[in-house]
Amino acid sequence: MKRISAIFMAAAMMMLCSCGNNAAGQDSKSADDNGQTEVRLEETDVSDINDAEKTEGNDTGNPAAVPLPEEFVLIQGGTFQMGSPAEEAWRSEDEVRHTVTVSDFYMDAYELTQAEYQEITGENPSSFSGEDLPVENVSWLDAVSYCNARSEREGLVPAYTVDGSDVTWDRSADGYRLPTEAEWEYACRAGTTTPFNTETSISAEESNYYGHYPYEIEDNYFSQGNLDTKPGEYRQTTVPVTSFSPNQWGLYNMHGNVGEWVWDYYGAYDSTNESAVGSTNENTVGSTNENTVGSTNENTVGSTNENTVGAEEQIDPTGVETGTLRVYRGGGWNDFAKNMCSAYRAALAGDKGSFNIGIRLVRNAVNGTGSVASAGIEHTASAGGKVLIAFFSWGGNTKGIAEEIQAQTGADLFEITLVNPYSGDYNTVLDEAQRDQNDQARPELAVHVENMEEYNTVILGYPNWWASIPMPIASFLEEYDFSGKTIIPFCSHGGGRFGQSLTAIAKLVPDAEMGEALSVHYSGGSDLPDEITKWLEKNAVKP
Repeated sequence: MKRISAIFMAAAMMMLCSCGNNAAGQDSKSADDNGQTEVRLEETDVSDINDAEKTEGNDTGNPAAVPLPEEFVLIQGGTFQMGSPAEEAWRSEDEVRHTVTVSDFYMDAYELTQAEYQEITGENPSSFSGEDLPVENVSWLDAVSYCNARSEREGLVPAYTVDGSDVTWDRSADGYRLPTEAEWEYACRAGTTTPFNTETSISAEESNYYGHYPYEIEDNYFSQGNLDTKPGEYRQTTVPVTSFSPNQWGLYNMHGNVGEWVWDYYGAYDSTNESAVGSTNENTVGSTNENTVGSTNENTVGSTNENTVGAEEQIDPTGVETGTLRVYRGGGWNDFAKNMCSAYRAALAGDKGSFNIGIRLVRNAVNGTGSVASAGIEHTASAGGKVLIAFFSWGGNTKGIAEEIQAQTGADLFEITLVNPYSGDYNTVLDEAQRDQNDQARPELAVHVENMEEYNTVILGYPNWWASIPMPIASFLEEYDFSGKTIIPFCSHGGGRFGQSLTAIAKLVPDAEMGEALSVHYSGGSDLPDEITKWLEKNAVKP
């Protein structure tokens, strides 16, 4: 059964917490053949009390007169440390820790399913097929449109006004919306301050990800005695949204399965912006609503400031006002554990979708005021012009793909090489690659493109190394101005497809337009020429 009453879940969480059981909801689950779990409602009729809580105006000042779906959980607001401490393993520089307060809000306990998406839109763009699987391959703009369409269907005030890439959020609207980045992280953490809401690490029995690569495997690949979690199953697909145990606040799959779009443009955290538009906290901080999940800690999770950058507290932040990339959180079925940490920030252009990005809905629980305008920065990639195929290759797979692309297009070919090349020994290069990635090193390049200004399109190739780009690609991208250019990535991999390489590229060159990417399993085999032909057609790259 997919759905569970928010009241029942809240009560279950309270009882389990009082018993000292950290695996919230464990007793109400049964394992399926894949070691996953599905909720089973006890024989208790809580529908009347659940409807009363969500329609009569509760202690939080819920503005909604229309009942919320029963799976929505009331998340009590509070203050927490957003971001990660400097000593956290494999953290990114954009995770600067700072103090944030969020107001109460309702969040769906589950990722949006394909059945729910198709019911409203009549479409299912997902790569994997199943009514109870999460919808994926949806862009941020698709997600916003869905929120508005469902709101209108249910007689709610739509949260968004959309004008091309410019979207304005009416914070007083009672309709469905995406969580802010702060709301998402607060809900994911559920009172924890560790890398995951399962504490230090997370296993493939607790989440759907590339289980061969648990947290800190990069540093312990050949000797795994120091790992908190050993390598586990890699399912290579999404799983039903009810799978596994929920976090301490009753939310499922906050880590893994699919990443989840949030409202915010990608940008540096503003540690001095202490107020967001329309924040009304009188009924949120310090709320004692007995049916609220997460109300046992006076709603000040991790309120000490010893690792906090910036003295000003942010209240209901909504991110930077302009940008080219939107944030998504939580990691997906093909991500390494390090890219599922509570603080990890992934980003992609708002008009792009991916097979590992989906949607989780929220609704207001307090009366907001005002609006938040977000102005998209339009890419102005030049049409036509010369095409450059630039690639970094270690074992030869990426080079072979690049040469096939060159054979079909006649474009110029440029190999990215290093002054101090990586070792030719496989085991050694694994260590060298993870070292450089952890240090965010920029290896010195041996050759350079002298006439980069002549190229409007750069087809960029690389192997998937530790679920991201090899650091020579970062050196290459930082050497030139890619504003107004189109970058079309292609990636050779051993099973993880792009990993988080597209996010890494987008963050390094946010002013470039990113084309449709191509992932190739190892060298691609006999189907490679046809795959490349179709891919080039999608990107309008002609011979």
